[in-house]
Amino acid sequence: MFSKILIANRGEIACRIIKTARRMGIATVAVYSDADRHALHVQMADEAVHIGPAPAVESYLDAEKIINVCLETGAQAVHPGYGFLSERASFVKALSQAGIVFIGPNEKAIEVMGDKIASKKFANVAKVSTIPGYLGVINDGDHAVQVAQEIGLPVMIKASAGGGGKGMRIARSIGEVAQGFERARSEAAASFGDDRVFIEKFIENPRHIEIQVLGDKHDNVVYLAERECSIQRRNQKVLEEAPSSLLDDKTRHEMGEQAVALARAVNYDSAGTVEFVCGQDKSFYFLEMNTRLQVEHPVTELITGVDLVEQMIRVAAGEALSITQDEVKINGWAVESRVYAEDPANNFMPAAGRLRTYRPPAEGVSNDGITVRNDTGVYEGGEIARYYDPMIAKLVTHAPTREQAIQAQCEALDAFALEGIANNLSFLAALMHHPRWQSGDLSTNFIADEFPNGYKPVAPQGETAQRMAMAAAIIECSVNPDTPEDNEVNTSTPVISRVVCLGEETFPLSLTPLSASTWQVQLEGDHGVHTVTSDWKTDEPVWRGTIDGQSVVMGLDIGQEPYLLTHAGTQASALVVTPMENELLAVMPAVNEEQEKRCLVCPMSALVVSIAVKVGDQVSAGSPLCILEAMKMEVSMDAEEDVVISRIEVKPGDQLASGEIIMAFA
Repeated sequence: MFSKILIANRGEIACRIIKTARRMGIATVAVYSDADRHALHVQMADEAVHIGPAPAVESYLDAEKIINVCLETGAQAVHPGYGFLSERASFVKALSQAGIVFIGPNEKAIEVMGDKIASKKFANVAKVSTIPGYLGVINDGDHAVQVAQEIGLPVMIKASAGGGGKGMRIARSIGEVAQGFERARSEAAASFGDDRVFIEKFIENPRHIEIQVLGDKHDNVVYLAERECSIQRRNQKVLEEAPSSLLDDKTRHEMGEQAVALARAVNYDSAGTVEFVCGQDKSFYFLEMNTRLQVEHPVTELITGVDLVEQMIRVAAGEALSITQDEVKINGWAVESRVYAEDPANNFMPAAGRLRTYRPPAEGVSNDGITVRNDTGVYEGGEIARYYDPMIAKLVTHAPTREQAIQAQCEALDAFALEGIANNLSFLAALMHHPRWQSGDLSTNFIADEFPNGYKPVAPQGETAQRMAMAAAIIECSVNPDTPEDNEVNTSTPVISRVVCLGEETFPLSLTPLSASTWQVQLEGDHGVHTVTSDWKTDEPVWRGTIDGQSVVMGLDIGQEPYLLTHAGTQASALVVTPMENELLAVMPAVNEEQEKRCLVCPMSALVVSIAVKVGDQVSAGSPLCILEAMKMEVSMDAEEDVVISRIEVKPGDQLASGEIIMAFA
């Protein structure tokens, strides 16, 4: 077994690998760029070595620097995590030449399976079910159109060397094919240094299900059930679960056997994932093989009890698998939410900045068998750099049933305090509470179908709104504990009258404090009396309590008035006033919030890739204005209405900050 390994990665996956290595008694070496000088993985590792400037190409993607650090520190092996150098066969070869072990699959497997065109051909030979498509290289836009017409629309345009949703476009019309081809090729060249693109049939209303495989260097290969990753936006996963609600035992076995057959064909000797696109009728087709650890691996670990990072290390050290296929069992259900620094209400634009508050829910296993796990690489006060993927954490819950795992995830999302930077917590909570998700009626079109006009925070209704109103009133009494002037009765136990303006609704109510932590609350028009208990303190970013004996958790931001509350997949501002103040509010003139939108403003830190217009152009609504690149993703900025371009403030190659003006309209 190795005594010291180097982790050629950053963020949460680097921290994740360090935890397992530490448990195994293996020392770790971290590498870091200028932007990650104070990162969590640097603090956690036994050693840390600086490897260059913030851009990944000058640091984390520099194989020579990584190898030199291994030689300098005495690291015997390298775990690549995912992304960066994890699927680069040349890196594996260079490590081998330097006498360093790669904690991952062999060079041939990476080379064959990492190339989507070659992997499709290889899968056909191995008799793995594949999607109809053109496996040759597409030369240009005209050739792409010809191929698409032959296959039949819709088609998926994909970068051969792609991954992580980059270099992928769906074309449902001939007009979209040429443009999609150019965007996919451009993204592929920028992200992977390989602009080859291929085209395949796109399966309508598909589900994305993947099989986790694990092989060793002694011809042993097993599959560890499946994960479903159908909830995606821009071809990037948002929610994952294991197992899948679609599959039965027969289909699971068939998919698993095909995945193992493919792995055996390339002598696969590490953890890897065979991805399938599935029809609602349980038909399935090989999509690609990821020759690395997947982002969503925790859900598999929780339902099987297998530490995949540990197995990768042991296999790389030459050990045989300690588990057989017959010993692989599915225990319960696991659900994962990817917490990102991004603005879901602004087309999921990535964000960068400092985490003023970062307090995830407590990890551990409860008495009723509920597990909460939070894989992260950040800390309160730390910074999300604009140079890398904007992931903050992976929040995972595991329970005996799918329903219990989802409920645990709902509660964990409510308990996740995150302030100072745009994030997707409210969107994740809305997804988790969505009836269609809860029923298991999934497809990769889910987000597009359910949020066709983009995501807007969901307003609370019914009992959810009532719970939030009662909590808001008690929070206000804790923040401003002045003796009320409007007591309804002259007793030692005062009755406090308040009106909670929750979003567009108002809730007149009365509160009777019974103790420092117990209140009785009467809502106007509600004949019942509610008992509310809470030990909440004003410096806590999450409100916890019980309402009529039921546990309630809600996120809150009391840094300004009105307060911002999040609960049960909803979000609303809460203004708490006296009845007299409410009467005055009713007669105050409305604020005119109408603003002229005569400029295109950069929504995030981004690079200008191209400008599609010039001064004087008359542009119709929906037409592209420019292409921006952020977090290695290209985004088309389109006109929201018919406009005339009056001036252009930027040029291709400019690096813009959030809020900078790109162009103005007459």
